[in-house]
Amino acid sequence: MTTLADTSRSGRVQPQPSQAAPFLRQVGTQLKAELLLTSRRGENILVTLILPVILLVFFASLKIIPVSSGSVINFLLPGILALAIMASGMVHLGISTAYERYYGVLKRLGATPLPRSGLIVAKIVAVLLLEVLQVVLLVGIALLFYGWRPVGSPGLAVLVLALGTITFAALGLAMAGSLRAETTLAVANGLYLLFLLIGGGILPLDHLPAPLAALAQYLPAAAFTQSLQAALTAGAPFPGTALLTLLIWMILILGVAVRTFRWE
Repeated sequence: MTTLADTSRSGRVQPQPSQAAPFLRQVGTQLKAELLLTSRRGENILVTLILPVILLVFFASLKIIPVSSGSVINFLLPGILALAIMASGMVHLGISTAYERYYGVLKRLGATPLPRSGLIVAKIVAVLLLEVLQVVLLVGIALLFYGWRPVGSPGLAVLVLALGTITFAALGLAMAGSLRAETTLAVANGLYLLFLLIGGGILPLDHLPAPLAALAQYLPAAAFTQSLQAALTAGAPFPGTALLTLLIWMILILGVAVRTFRWE
């Protein structure tokens, strides 16, 4: 693309290379593209928005969750929120980025003025907007139909959600940047199923076999879920161990993603 400008010697109008748009405008344009693509991917909407709602309504309505104290919805809502964050960061972001790399979309984007940092910022903001929609939808259903009321520490809950978002978005990008697209698809969905079963979001960890429960509490899914459950429970002790475990996982996975991510 060129622009026209007068030269001082000839007075003729000559073409000059145009300057790239400001960084924020480039990010905004890419963000619009990310949101448009997300809205057109029906399978992503199913995993990130519809599936968490189905899980919440199904288990809250049947009341088959073996909670030891408190109401079912107080235990279930933080766990389903954690699963929704995993779906948007690990499954949606990971699989969509893997196929963008497979089809050469990332390579072509690398030839545009949009820097890599701008692409990453646009993807992260798109995931955050999707998560806001997830939280509003799930919390709204819990408030309207199951009598849930916000308790606990809102500040701690936001901190835990931020740590969980970075952890599982980094996990998705680490897979997308180092594995084949088909492998990323299989591994992301497999991990999501594993975290659903032993992440403590639906079935309390103390109802698992002891060796499996001991292992699960050191995985990022259980650390994320337990931290969020403590943050949204009145009078719960500070989840120091779970929060530290989540923080260590976040640093490790983020480091792996930065070192192994390939654009082509």
